[in-house]
Amino acid sequence: MAEMKLLRNTFGYVIFRISLPAFIFCSFPLDLLCQHVSGSQAGKKKIEVIHSAVGIEELERLTGRRLTRLLGDVSLKHNDILMTCDSAHFYTGHNQTKAWGRIHMQQGDTLHLYGDSLFYDGTTQAASVDGNVELIDQQTHLYTNSVKYDVANKIARYNDHGKIINGENTLTSITGVYYVSENLYHFKDSVKIVNPDYVMTADTMDYNSRSETAYFTGPSELVGDSLYLYCEKGWYDTKNDISRIWKNSVIDNRQQVIRGDSMYYDGQAGFGQSFRNTSITDTTNNIIVKGDYAWYSKTPEKFMVTDKALFIQASGNDSLFLHADTIFAVTRTTAEGKNYRLVRAYFGTRIFSKNLQGKCDSLSYSFQDSVIRMYTLPVLWSDQNQLTADSMALFTVNRKADRLELYNSAFVAAQVDDIRFNQVKGRSLTGYFRDNELYKINIVGNAETIYFLLDRDMVVGINNAKCARIEIFVSDGKITGINEYQSPEGTIDPPVVGNTETPKLEGFMWLDKLRPKNIDDLFIKGLTDESEPEPEPDPNIHLH
Repeated sequence: MAEMKLLRNTFGYVIFRISLPAFIFCSFPLDLLCQHVSGSQAGKKKIEVIHSAVGIEELERLTGRRLTRLLGDVSLKHNDILMTCDSAHFYTGHNQTKAWGRIHMQQGDTLHLYGDSLFYDGTTQAASVDGNVELIDQQTHLYTNSVKYDVANKIARYNDHGKIINGENTLTSITGVYYVSENLYHFKDSVKIVNPDYVMTADTMDYNSRSETAYFTGPSELVGDSLYLYCEKGWYDTKNDISRIWKNSVIDNRQQVIRGDSMYYDGQAGFGQSFRNTSITDTTNNIIVKGDYAWYSKTPEKFMVTDKALFIQASGNDSLFLHADTIFAVTRTTAEGKNYRLVRAYFGTRIFSKNLQGKCDSLSYSFQDSVIRMYTLPVLWSDQNQLTADSMALFTVNRKADRLELYNSAFVAAQVDDIRFNQVKGRSLTGYFRDNELYKINIVGNAETIYFLLDRDMVVGINNAKCARIEIFVSDGKITGINEYQSPEGTIDPPVVGNTETPKLEGFMWLDKLRPKNIDDLFIKGLTDESEPEPEPDPNIHLH
């Protein structure tokens, strides 16, 4: 015969505890089952049964553990956790419970965890919730198939695809960890953020649900209608559209492609900065500007590059390279509403291309009329010819030199040998190019010339002339002919034997040591002439 004991709870209801495999009881409410504990667990916080319509005490078949089956409108409590469900197995001696049907776990006033089934260990304070899982707090709403929740440390983990809704952002990943107290998610594997304005993808990402900021720790991309962003480390504030990225970072705002070791970008202000190994590529105008620091603005569209600044315009096999202390570019609009780029270079400007080199203090390059204007002690070299003036303008067609104009004190010099120089000067000068090579020069106004006549590379005479206009023909960089117009005056004198003094026109300077011979020469700070006066800023040039 089975042994039977009669017990009475605080509400006066009678229950029977027997040694048979099962016994059914009813309680309205049921408040005493949590008191059945083993000696090893005495003094520890136990799971409390708050309510159940029906309770059945039995032995689990596989393990032999004693349990109580709770059926109907079940409520359990442990510390600050409240659990409700349709049915549960309560392992009194092990401080554990399994639950099924309409699972709801609430921690405090703000965190709610829902699912189809639950296992909870009150000793380790670890919960596993499976089936149609939802985790909701003040910041986010998580959907997944299974969650393991560390109640004590408030950490939730999933490993079978999760979706989080946070404001306008929908985040998905295969695995994730949510640190509830810190409002911080750690995502891994196929991470994606979908926003009305962009889609962000990464292999690994951290996300703060309170600030709505994503932190990148691996290759990451952001793709929007007007912005593309790539980096391998950094952060992006999705709420305020602000980012700081580094490690192979790229920003493409559909107007320029910006690269740098690290970058800052404020999308709302349309402003950004780039630091170290920076390049800005303007695909519309086929130009690249490099440097170690840059800032750029979307509205109005402009950028500035400094610290080893280098402007590059690709043109077949003869690209144009320009270096200055600071390079500034802005987009202007014509009266007809057409946009064009205006580039300005300031301080220590140098130019290098295969057929043309130059230097000046400041320069402007308008893509409206394709004209490069040089100011303050400008010098240009084309093959063996050196051209100087107060200011210059180089007109280009299809990114090739077409015409050069020199204004005031125009001077052309070309070296004949170690001590002799052909020289032409006048008030203004126009040079003409064919295939980027100078082939004709016109000098107008008080023109003067010193030209050495050669016979098999031997000087046989010196032509000294003055007139109103001089026309010079050039081939392969050498002067091949000179025509003098309008009241020419001049003589042809034989060379003086043993005379090492070369005749010079007033204003002659030979500046070949300042000529950039290659791209690296553009950056040599000592490439200056000590006789040159310190240039004054041109009052006609403005940054904006």
